[in-house]
Amino acid sequence: MKYISTRGDQTERGFSDILLEGLAPDGGLYLPKTYPQVDAATLTRWRGLAYADLAFEILSLYIDDIPADDLHGITRRVYTAEVFGTQAITPLTWLGESIALQGLSNGPTLAFKDMAMQLLGALFEYELGRRGETLNILGATSGDTGSAAEYAMRGKKGVNVFMLSPNGRMSPFQQAQMFSLQDANIHNIAIDGVFDDAQDIVKAVSNDLAFKREHRIGTVNSINWARLLAQVVYYFAGYFQATKTNDQKVSFTVPSGNFGNVCAGHVARQMGLPIAKLVVATNENDVLDEFFRTGNYRPRGTADTHETSSPSMDISKASNFERFVFDLLGRDGARVKAHFTAPQFELAASEHADIAGFGFTSGRSTHADRVATIRRCHAEHGIVIDPHTADGLKVALEKHEPGTTMLVLETALPAKFAGTIVEALGTEPPRPAALEGIENLPKRVQVMSVDVAQVKAYIRAHV
Repeated sequence: MKYISTRGDQTERGFSDILLEGLAPDGGLYLPKTYPQVDAATLTRWRGLAYADLAFEILSLYIDDIPADDLHGITRRVYTAEVFGTQAITPLTWLGESIALQGLSNGPTLAFKDMAMQLLGALFEYELGRRGETLNILGATSGDTGSAAEYAMRGKKGVNVFMLSPNGRMSPFQQAQMFSLQDANIHNIAIDGVFDDAQDIVKAVSNDLAFKREHRIGTVNSINWARLLAQVVYYFAGYFQATKTNDQKVSFTVPSGNFGNVCAGHVARQMGLPIAKLVVATNENDVLDEFFRTGNYRPRGTADTHETSSPSMDISKASNFERFVFDLLGRDGARVKAHFTAPQFELAASEHADIAGFGFTSGRSTHADRVATIRRCHAEHGIVIDPHTADGLKVALEKHEPGTTMLVLETALPAKFAGTIVEALGTEPPRPAALEGIENLPKRVQVMSVDVAQVKAYIRAHV
């Protein structure tokens, strides 16, 4: 299996090389040359596999430069009940006969990002050990990627983490999860801007090839193909739990900001998983919803990116969206590069019509919708959900078609967003005992302006 860039660079690279590299040299994102196809016989063989073994089967289709025994050992060490709290790893909770929440937030940081980040940490340590090299990870987070990455990488040999976040725009719990870590290899940088500013800095540093190579810069954001690949697994796991035969189709609703989570669903569908619809649920930062409705991709600037009660989705430039557009436009790298180096772009009418063939549709949620959905879910099912999952459930209920099964991907546990839960239900959400009082722990963070040079200087001083 070889990988190419979405922006036209046809140089073929192996998995282990792109694992450590992040962005392609031309600024594009890596995708496999072709998606491996999964037939009915393979789906039948995979039914009933433990999650770790299913992960090995799927990853093996994309990774041919890590020995099978080593890769299987990695998935079995990562996906355990001890780490994720349940043997099923991503269990379904049914809300009636045909809508279910797929639990993705049972990992160490209580968010779906753990599903991929725990694997990424193990892969990094394995590959760096095999090469005798070190890696300095540079990432940006709107809330959950940062803590998931830091908890996965803390104490890992040969790895330093430099994580950028929007100063003051995450929940107090999210900030505390990151900033309270005292590990010497973890560096938190709070940027005086929005997530898109932090993400732009990461891309600018990654596009400085000389700096990137001199300081061994890698990424853990979902621009890293390995992280997105790990997320493909839980679409198969959810499908197998929700169906009895391969003739059945399932739809997924995915709360979306950076498009990585739902892009993994796109990959699973391209492989042959029987997915009927992929429903993109946004909050008030509705750039993606606008695109799927109109064909116009119009990223907002900092001043027009709203601060909402589902802060991990307060994103107006969805990095992973480029991967889907690459497939939508027939893998025309030159056109993709032109589109994503322009301020905005609009599809031709025929191209917009082609979206339906990929199964995508979308919807939007507001703060009032989130609060109402949290109340409704609790009143009708006795279940407390976080604001991002509420965005997903609200849109799922709108898009659900009678006679079809809809799975809503859970984003995080409600403990991470206590303020909105108190507003909706009048009570504090439960949190694990080990995380009581986390907001009061000493914090270690460096505040910076939106300045690429300043971030580079900090990295130079701390590698």
